[in-house]
Amino acid sequence: MGEQALERSVGGKVIRRLVIPAALYILIGAIDRTNVGFAAIDMNRALGLSATQYGFGAGVLFIGYMIAKYPSVLFYEAVGLRRWLATITAAWGICSCLMAAVTNEWQLYGLRVAIGFSEGGLSSGLMLYLSQWAPERYRASILAIPIVSISVAQVIGAPISGLLIDLDQPFGMDSWRFMFLVEALPALALAVFAWVWFPDTPKQARWLDPAERDWIGRNVQGASKTAATGQRGERWAVLRSPVGWLCAAIWFCILASNYGIMFWLPQVVKSMSGLTSAQTGLIVALPWAASGIGLILNARHSDRTGERYLHVAIPALLGGAGLLAANLFGAGLPGLIALVIGGACTGCTVAAFWAIPTRLLRPGSMAMGIVVINMTGSLAGATVPPLMGYLRQTTGSFTPPTLLLVGIAVLCAALTLTARQVAARGSR
Repeated sequence: MGEQALERSVGGKVIRRLVIPAALYILIGAIDRTNVGFAAIDMNRALGLSATQYGFGAGVLFIGYMIAKYPSVLFYEAVGLRRWLATITAAWGICSCLMAAVTNEWQLYGLRVAIGFSEGGLSSGLMLYLSQWAPERYRASILAIPIVSISVAQVIGAPISGLLIDLDQPFGMDSWRFMFLVEALPALALAVFAWVWFPDTPKQARWLDPAERDWIGRNVQGASKTAATGQRGERWAVLRSPVGWLCAAIWFCILASNYGIMFWLPQVVKSMSGLTSAQTGLIVALPWAASGIGLILNARHSDRTGERYLHVAIPALLGGAGLLAANLFGAGLPGLIALVIGGACTGCTVAAFWAIPTRLLRPGSMAMGIVVINMTGSLAGATVPPLMGYLRQTTGSFTPPTLLLVGIAVLCAALTLTARQVAARGSR
């Protein structure tokens, strides 16, 4: 079998056997992180939460998320993906179930931190794991599939959350409590699935032929666990690298925009439209449906052309422009259309971004680089939603929070173009 045929065969098997199952974990994790946005429609009143308290409760998850990043990846490297993924999935599923029992803001804050800590290494570990199976030519597309599940989570989760919120005292529970319980149960099932499904390394993948395992070892950066001594010494070098921190700053902006939209969009749509929770869920799903389609198309075009940087900068600017237009148009069809376009373009940046650090960072720095980038992104989740809540409460308007997201989008584009210049200088 020729090299190209081997590449196609390996790529197809990896997508079917690893990438799509891994996407389920990102999907359920995204639902469990962001369903608090729908719970807030009734939960804030039941618990007596202000906009600032809700914003803090939404964002404080990322404190635990950030703290757990590096220990979780160390745990992953020590025990392998199978044991690591099963453990953290079971832990976050249990914590998410307990969200149905909160009675005050402090219990909400504590459980949100616990969920974040349990799930803290999920994206880092899975991105690192899949990077050991994905050749450069298909890297953005392979990584796009799990990442697009974040958009799919909103497409699926928003209508389901809205329907559950509209239920009248199911089993004698408040509907928002019932929503937390129902949407946490899939994580417990995925914990069992992780234990029986995932191989730790390509060598353990019985569904690969010997020639295919050998091809991965020769052609995929990071597929071999045996790094040279010099590469091991590079692990901490990323902390001194301006390039590493530039990548982290770009990721901060990307996640700040995405989480700002995720945690506040249900309340924005409901305030603009006066719809029921179920109808709000359907409207909220639209930007994420468009985002999922755009993310895949953007990643595939990035892979075909080999260009990474403009595939982040341009969608970031268009996303900011869409959000600004939606705010200016206000309630009505034009505003909702602009909101769909803004959310779609904002979500398009994610997969194309992950091809940038894998190009700029050295192999020995990759694991620590992914940790630093994701920890910085967690800081965005911990700071931007609370800041949006403060701006909303102090001004009584969604305009200042929207302008904050627009400014972050412009900064994201500027930083990405700077990274493009750095890469061009490095290639000379």
